[in-house]
Amino acid sequence: MSSETKEVVEVPAQSLSCRICATEHPLDVIGTCSKCFGPLDPVYDWDALRATVTRERIAAGPASIWRYADLLPVAAPAEARLAPGLTPLVPAPRLADEIGVRELWLKLDTANPTHSFKDRVVAVAARKAQEAGLGTLSCSSTGNLAGAVAARAAAEGMSAAVFVPADLEPEKLAAAAVYGPTIYAVDGTYDHCSRLSVELSFELDWGFVNVNLRSYYAEGSKTLAYEVAEQLDWTLPDVVAIPIASGALYHKVGQGFGELLGLGLVEGTRPRLVGGQAEGCDPVARAFRDGRPVQPVRPETIARSLAIGNPADGDFAVATARETGGAIHTVPEDEVGENMALLASTTGVFGETATGVTLGALRAAVADGDVDPRSRVVLLVTGDGLKTPQAVAHTFAPVHIDADADAFVDGVLAA
Repeated sequence: MSSETKEVVEVPAQSLSCRICATEHPLDVIGTCSKCFGPLDPVYDWDALRATVTRERIAAGPASIWRYADLLPVAAPAEARLAPGLTPLVPAPRLADEIGVRELWLKLDTANPTHSFKDRVVAVAARKAQEAGLGTLSCSSTGNLAGAVAARAAAEGMSAAVFVPADLEPEKLAAAAVYGPTIYAVDGTYDHCSRLSVELSFELDWGFVNVNLRSYYAEGSKTLAYEVAEQLDWTLPDVVAIPIASGALYHKVGQGFGELLGLGLVEGTRPRLVGGQAEGCDPVARAFRDGRPVQPVRPETIARSLAIGNPADGDFAVATARETGGAIHTVPEDEVGENMALLASTTGVFGETATGVTLGALRAAVADGDVDPRSRVVLLVTGDGLKTPQAVAHTFAPVHIDADADAFVDGVLAA
């Protein structure tokens, strides 16, 4: 699609509004408020949506995020290619017993096309790029987003250009490269990549999903809240455990649950949100703990997918934690791999380092009394452990044997 060709579509959103100063903006490809540079959120006619969005209407939709198209800022595609969402929500009774909660569910976003929740947000951002006639998708990434952007571009026949730290895990680079994007390896941290992509967004006619398309991109995270409620038969969990990088996922999941309550699709109160950051990059957890605004840090953590030292939505994540009665915990670096192994050995699910952080935060919240042992808890598994195997290398200890059955039975098993 050329940059001159734009789709003419009707979308549920009416405008964009600044989260800081409430200045209204049109539904354009714009990353921040023109008045105060604050983040922009889509505005919907909630009165009209209350009259039209029902459980039955949602259930009749496709088995993907597009069943919630009425609550997203873009039109659903006429032909949904590689559609993410409606990922499994599975019980984890053995892990629940291990950490001391009544009921624990795992939301497996490893079942998305590129094995992470990023497929959700990129699908929404890409629709806006198509509506605007942009031919190239781009992003700055710690790995998962690069793969999601590259795969989405391949599925839609678009070009892709991604900016990643040069020392990113090779598994994540390969998982993105296979789709054919141009990968720019930047000497520096993710924050250097992010600053570069912001600067380039003013120079290039590209759709930077987490810059000039961020208002649409972030809305895709709400679908996790929608799906959890629907999969629990339109009831709400007591607690949801979520990893924190930029803070957008944490904030938007909280927003999603609030929207379901406002629409009357569920009853009760918003779940308490438990957030986690690794010790080597925990600016949001520090801000929550110290009661002050988020201050940037230099990332040095095994959880590379969470290594954002200057999180754009960090303060909003802190506010969401306080609004929901939740908490944000720092997880020691040496516990990340241990938690990944615990999850795998008790559930059969191999989550990436971000999930090790999330489980560590949940365990800390239970130990600190932030989570009642009688709670029904959902833990978001946002990425696949096959992308970050180094963190669990300590579990690899094979027993070397001879190819001799008698020696095995009599010597090895009898020992």
